[in-house]
Amino acid sequence: VQLQASGGGLVQAGGSLRLSCAASGFTSVYYAIGWFRQVPGKEREAVSLISSEGSSQYYVDAVKGRFTISRDNAGNTVYLQMNSLKPEDTAVYYCAAWLRSFNILIATIPAEEWATHVDYWGQGTQVTVSS
Repeated sequence: VQLQASGGGLVQAGGSLRLSCAASGFTSVYYAIGWFRQVPGKEREAVSLISSEGSSQYYVDAVKGRFTISRDNAGNTVYLQMNSLKPEDTAVYYCAAWLRSFNILIATIPAEEWATHVDYWGQGTQVTVSS
């Protein structure tokens, strides 16, 4: 499995960015893809996840109503549309994949432990929101 993240950049507060995660190599229909973010000195935080078929999503409270995760019809690219960006959204954003279904992941592993169960990481992309 390979994950290729892109789309970060510098934006003013209130602006928008869209991150993309191009995924390839999945051999199972049951997997989840998501985005984490990390700032220096802090642990990676799960921001949003989506199921392999796209019907289920998770958002951390801090981004609910502002971020939207989606995937294209072919299922090869996952997007994170980030609107109304705030300076506190500044971080390196990482794409991640778990080789287990979204529902099992959500039901059996606490959110704060999802990072330790990631099977594949993409490279990080910097998002900087200026005030």
